[in-house]
Amino acid sequence: MTTKQIDVSILGQSYRLATSPENEPALHEAAERVDREMNKVRAASSVRGHDRIAVMAALSIASELLQLQKSVRHGEAFPAEEIQRTMRQMNDQLAAVIRQHDLTQA
Repeated sequence: MTTKQIDVSILGQSYRLATSPENEPALHEAAERVDREMNKVRAASSVRGHDRIAVMAALSIASELLQLQKSVRHGEAFPAEEIQRTMRQMNDQLAAVIRQHDLTQA
């Protein structure tokens, strides 16, 4: 597996990370998400020190993840693959109805 080095900035601190080329966009997005959350924690609270800000941001992101997972388990949210599969089935059904309609009109 080929790896490359990328630089990201989180809370004004630069980090060099190794990633595969196919994972680079996701890693940049993750770093941007962490940076936004850490800046939000720093701006909205009296928490000081990068380590404490990082812990608070990690807890916030983990809480969001757990809520999303719970929603998926309870059928309140659907993973993208499930939505895509459902859309393909609906498109197939619609195409079948259109074909049937075209046959009855001919």
